[in-house]
Amino acid sequence: MYLKKLKIGNVELENNLILAPMAGVTDLPFRRIVEKFNPGLVCAEMVSSKALFYGDEKTKSLLNTDREKRPISMQIFGSDPETMGYSAKYVSELADIVDINMGCPAPKVVKNGDGSKLLLDLEKAEEIIKSVVANSKVPVTLKFRKGWDNEHIVACDIAKIAERSGISAITIHGRTRDEFYTGHADWDIIKKVKETVNIPVIGNGDVIDEESAKAMFEYTGVDGIAIGRGSMGNPWIFKQIQHYLETGEKLPKPSNKEKYEILKEHIELDIKYKGEGVALNEMRKHISWYTKNMPDSSSFRNEINHITTKEELLKKINEYFTNTKNEI
Repeated sequence: MYLKKLKIGNVELENNLILAPMAGVTDLPFRRIVEKFNPGLVCAEMVSSKALFYGDEKTKSLLNTDREKRPISMQIFGSDPETMGYSAKYVSELADIVDINMGCPAPKVVKNGDGSKLLLDLEKAEEIIKSVVANSKVPVTLKFRKGWDNEHIVACDIAKIAERSGISAITIHGRTRDEFYTGHADWDIIKKVKETVNIPVIGNGDVIDEESAKAMFEYTGVDGIAIGRGSMGNPWIFKQIQHYLETGEKLPKPSNKEKYEILKEHIELDIKYKGEGVALNEMRKHISWYTKNMPDSSSFRNEINHITTKEELLKKINEYFTNTKNEI
């Protein structure tokens, strides 16, 4: 009933569960891991339109899609219509969908007028949307928040602007910029947005398991769900939600052996694409997410932080996950 194919422009998704874009998280290795659990769409981490415009090689490397399953969405951010148009043209050669970020709350993003700061200037937001749509060769989507703060709730306004400007689907996160990720996402505003426009609406915020996914579909009537923080250290969530929506039954939680195998593969992919030094540093946060709420995970994470070789890291992880005391 809730799990279904979803069409975004001319791109048909096999299902309507989407890996949301997250800076520093949804890189190529993580997306390759998540793909194993059959999301309908994966979104790469956001890239700066200015950096692309000026040919920054590090930024371009974030758009690597080596042997990924399709479709894939790539997200761009910025507040200049010209550079956003240029980036849309560039990214649409690589991706199946181009996504515009008007939701990021990070201070270093909003101080430049980017991300969720655009929710305070809907005229400029509209200019940017039109420029991206005009320059992209693939469908364009828009991700935004409820508003800047409680005095500026503009979700329905920006949704209407998006629809009339040629956006193929929208994703709304049910918090203001002021709230960052605190408190509870406002599903009422998501429901209102769904009732306001005819293009597909994807809900985002506080979907962390099977029940919350079903509840969001039931309460808001959204066409799809974007899962962000609920997938960190938990790529199984997509398969779990699919199974639950199809059968009403829950899959068993992954065993420690399954967790170890996935984490090991994640580490090896990170090393393959980024080199051992960078990967060992970056994987620390992922390891902390994979081991969250497990016994003695705090002391285990402290040990991990001092490891400098792949061999040592895999040995330590194997010891931790094969210790029966750590089964949950």
